[in-house]
Amino acid sequence: MNTIAVIGAGTMGNGIAHTFAQSGFTVKLIDISEKSIEKGMATIAANLDRMVAKGSITEEDKHKTIGNIITYTDVKDGVVGCDLVVEAATENVQLKFNIFKQLSEVCDHNVILATNTSSISITQIAAHVVHPERVIGMHFMNPVPIMKLVEIIRGYNTSDEVTKIIMDLSVKLGKTPTEVNDYPGFVANRILMPMINEAIETLYNGVGGVYEIDTVMKLGMAHPMGPLQLADFIGLDVCLSILNVMYDGFKNPKYAPCPLLVNMVMAGKLGVKSGEGFYDYSESKKAEKVSKQFTK
Repeated sequence: MNTIAVIGAGTMGNGIAHTFAQSGFTVKLIDISEKSIEKGMATIAANLDRMVAKGSITEEDKHKTIGNIITYTDVKDGVVGCDLVVEAATENVQLKFNIFKQLSEVCDHNVILATNTSSISITQIAAHVVHPERVIGMHFMNPVPIMKLVEIIRGYNTSDEVTKIIMDLSVKLGKTPTEVNDYPGFVANRILMPMINEAIETLYNGVGGVYEIDTVMKLGMAHPMGPLQLADFIGLDVCLSILNVMYDGFKNPKYAPCPLLVNMVMAGKLGVKSGEGFYDYSESKKAEKVSKQFTK
């Protein structure tokens, strides 16, 4: 396996492209938006610069990594000659179905098709593909170049051969792959999202403030960041989408998103990427200043 296509140049897509390219693979980074590609490549360059500054890679390593990435704005052109396609588009069910239907039409039948979805059924995605046994979940953690875990999700039809190839490939990337089964939220988000949602409920019910809730979880539970800060980092729209997938999949009210989360997303308060969520990021990307709406 030498050539990897990554669909989506956003936060996860550019991180996945960076990781494969740094490991010596030829990467075809695909996004229909030229602006998104430019932004994604700029992010990769900035992250590599930080690694050079820390001494974890050399300047030569940086140039080799960037040189391993080719960009495309057309899926059909980008997937030519690829051994693996990793889809990292927005966490939208219909969008992913459409992408995989297209991949099934333009890719050779021996190409492995992976999705970076954090909650959507691999089995449902694979239903839109000829030879569904080649479809698998590769759920990377953010930030991809740093985080070691890759959640490997087998769909109902995913073959043992494909699973082994992807598990071994993840090890070559310096990651720790963990195989899980295909249920809404898988393992990571089935546990994480209810915790984040409960933290939002705790704020919504006035039990504690933003800073207080996050401080309890950081100092009391040894979490590297509080659940509200983490929600901002992930994106409140992404959190809402995952909770909705889980609620629809299980029909269990414990997965129903908190009304406060719903309202914040509707108001465009999405966290770091919008400049405001539970914290105000207008002056710093660090969660240092609680959003005005929670300081009254």
